[in-house]
Amino acid sequence: MNARARAAQVLDRVVSGRRSLNDALVVGLQEVADARERALIQELSYGSLRWYYQLEAMLQCLLNKPLKKRDSDLRCLLLAGLYQLTRMALPPHVAVNETVQAARALDKAWATGLVNAVLRGCQRRKAQLEADIAASPAALYAHPGWLIERLEQDWPNDWKTILQAGNQRPPLSLRVNRQQTTRADYLALLQREAIKAAPLAHTPHAIKVEEPVPVSALPGFDAGLVSVQDAAAQLAAGLLELEPGLHVLDACAAPGGKTAHILETEPGLASVTAIDVDERRLRLIEANLARLGLAARVLHADAAEPGSWCDGHSYERILLDVPCSATGVIRRHPDIKLLRRPADIGSLVARQAQLLGALWPLLPANGMLLYTTCSVLADENERQIGSFLEDHPDAVEQKITASWGRRCAHGRQILPGEDDMDGFYFACMRKQL
Repeated sequence: MNARARAAQVLDRVVSGRRSLNDALVVGLQEVADARERALIQELSYGSLRWYYQLEAMLQCLLNKPLKKRDSDLRCLLLAGLYQLTRMALPPHVAVNETVQAARALDKAWATGLVNAVLRGCQRRKAQLEADIAASPAALYAHPGWLIERLEQDWPNDWKTILQAGNQRPPLSLRVNRQQTTRADYLALLQREAIKAAPLAHTPHAIKVEEPVPVSALPGFDAGLVSVQDAAAQLAAGLLELEPGLHVLDACAAPGGKTAHILETEPGLASVTAIDVDERRLRLIEANLARLGLAARVLHADAAEPGSWCDGHSYERILLDVPCSATGVIRRHPDIKLLRRPADIGSLVARQAQLLGALWPLLPANGMLLYTTCSVLADENERQIGSFLEDHPDAVEQKITASWGRRCAHGRQILPGEDDMDGFYFACMRKQL
């Protein structure tokens, strides 16, 4: 099948089927062996979702009448066509002709004239279209209106920067396995393979690859020398103040990047327990640990119900990377713009509070709980921790003093794109004696 038609099907699974882009791509790429076609499908899928609200506004200006609901795949093909004309360095005639042919591949030969007219109209009216849609914040910033409003409230001086960062392509960031090599040695290894890379700030194991490559091209990846992990996520292990002999719990641990980093950072820990409620994603933890040559107790369990899995055990360190809106990692997952809804935030805040309340009793005196999210919304971050501290007199915030991020009323926030990092929030709390 035409690569553009496949991309339209991937987009339709996200836009109409409300599936994650990762899951939609697994299906969409199943029978595609050619590396260039796979790359084009991914580019069209990620790019069209990244600029969805802008492309959709343009499409509405170009259509004489709305498309029928059953033609959702055609609508997604038109969005992919507009993305090619507005954001990709392709010869316009190639973008138009190939997208017209994709309509035939979708068994919609009747729509070839419509596809051609819409895309030719975009070519002729591009400047006017951009002016026409500029009055819509969602189209102008390529984010949903409700999220723009929330960001304006929470970050009155930074909301535009956050939105701009959400539309950028993310860097490929790596974490060197300190048990097997050093950052300097791995950078030399990359150089020998003609892969341009540089160290990232704030963590001694982070590397940014200048031009993203498949993990299969990374030297020593299968042998466990390196993992793919954003530099912000790599800060968690250092904040836990790990020491030999400690028992550590990584709650909500999938896909296991932070679990592995904990084990790499302090091999002398007494135990590491990694739990997750999603059994399918639990397999990712096991696969990551196996590739890196690490071992932990991995449990399929709900962290909010410790009575079913902890057997009265206590943990001197708890990492609670809670389910969240993921508004800090939109540049990596542009489907969040479409899949996340305003009503989700209240449910997520309630779940986060439930997890905090359930896990706090598992800490012994002077134990530490590190709360993290990949969100930039105050309700999930500083307000969540503020409410917890009010309700738990035995909880004392341990202030984070660092060269990264910015101090909040409680905890510390990294905004998307700062120092090449994703948007992350951290708060440390100790249990009083």
